[in-house]
Amino acid sequence: MDIATRVYNHKWKIDPIVRSLIDTDFYKLLMCQSVFRNRPKTQVTFSLINRTDKVPLAKLIDEGELREQLDHIRSLSLSRGESTWLRGNTFYGKRQMFRPDFMEWFEKLRLPPYYLERRGDQYELTFEGDWPEVMLWEIPALAVLMELRSRAVLNDLGRFELKVLYARAMTRLWEKIERLRELSPLGIADFGTRRRHSFLWQDWCVQAMIEGLGPKFTGTSNCLIAKERDLEAIGTNAHELPMVYSALAETDAELAQSPYKVLEDWQEEHEGNLRIILPDTYGTKGFLENAPYWLAGWTGIRIDSGDPAAGAEVAIDWWKARGEDPTKKLVIFSDGLDVDKIVELHSQFAGRVKVSFGWGTLLTNDFRGLVPNDALAPFSLVCKAVSANGSPTVKLSDNPEKAMGPAAEIERYKRVFGVGEQKRIKVVV
Repeated sequence: MDIATRVYNHKWKIDPIVRSLIDTDFYKLLMCQSVFRNRPKTQVTFSLINRTDKVPLAKLIDEGELREQLDHIRSLSLSRGESTWLRGNTFYGKRQMFRPDFMEWFEKLRLPPYYLERRGDQYELTFEGDWPEVMLWEIPALAVLMELRSRAVLNDLGRFELKVLYARAMTRLWEKIERLRELSPLGIADFGTRRRHSFLWQDWCVQAMIEGLGPKFTGTSNCLIAKERDLEAIGTNAHELPMVYSALAETDAELAQSPYKVLEDWQEEHEGNLRIILPDTYGTKGFLENAPYWLAGWTGIRIDSGDPAAGAEVAIDWWKARGEDPTKKLVIFSDGLDVDKIVELHSQFAGRVKVSFGWGTLLTNDFRGLVPNDALAPFSLVCKAVSANGSPTVKLSDNPEKAMGPAAEIERYKRVFGVGEQKRIKVVV
């Protein structure tokens, strides 16, 4: 596909940004089924948060065009082929991963209303309602904002400027792939949906990874691309689950146990490589120190904030202390990765643990330095659950730059989870 010509000739009008309810990350569907089963009537509010306020989204993106894209998403429903794929495909070695009652609900679903308001140079975008419904807004909302920003920057570029721009971006990615080829063994997946440059670009990046890396490329988090390209759909769970479970806790004692309650519910449904611990919502060290003994038997850990090498060392020490063999465990690195960091972490941990990488923004949105004023540089945009049944959610992370929630609640959570001093690390994406 000649992306540059498609951009130039049609100004993107033939390409809706989100073209399917499964143009989302696999972990969202797995979590949605868990929530549908365990907490279906919990009332949750999600909100857009631009951590990079120097990117003035409301100045760049026309409100009418944003509403048009969001309204289009509300018109979407599962196609027969998408439903058949979800019902009949094998995911993580398991057929019928998605239960009949969940699929019947999902097939009837239309996403609930959104609330949009301009506040200065930013948009306030929120979603409120039953948790299983509103949670499915997160990924498409982020994809819309990211791509509309890309379109705004590209709108005034000429035909040859666009061709050169994409040629340079393609060359950059291929050079990264050539470096990754040298790593053995290697397992790496596309985690780039939420902050992609565009759908067409993410699809091109995935095809480049397929050709360039072969079996070292293990799949994509994007369900639509996985279906269309006959790939593994990759993903487990995210911070959203412990954040909402914790907000529903009525006492400090219940709060302290909430992250483990999430994983109790999870293991009732999933086994094998879906039993991956995400320990950093309220601090990795404290989470592992207080974890129930059965968690050490899980398949692995995903490192998603803080110093990734330090987090992996903590995990290795924890497994050893629990009588587990770290060389049989999986560590998934997924925070702000690019080739240099992937090579470094692979060198440090290959042979000590099973190493895997979830490569996100700098796979699917690395246009740094390719247009004037670096106007296509990736930025940190998130859509998070901010309250549950009227109580605020909190995330501490292993990096205080990623912390979110009311100040008083943040201090309470730090006390309950025993979080001490943390090292601040710049959030790039």
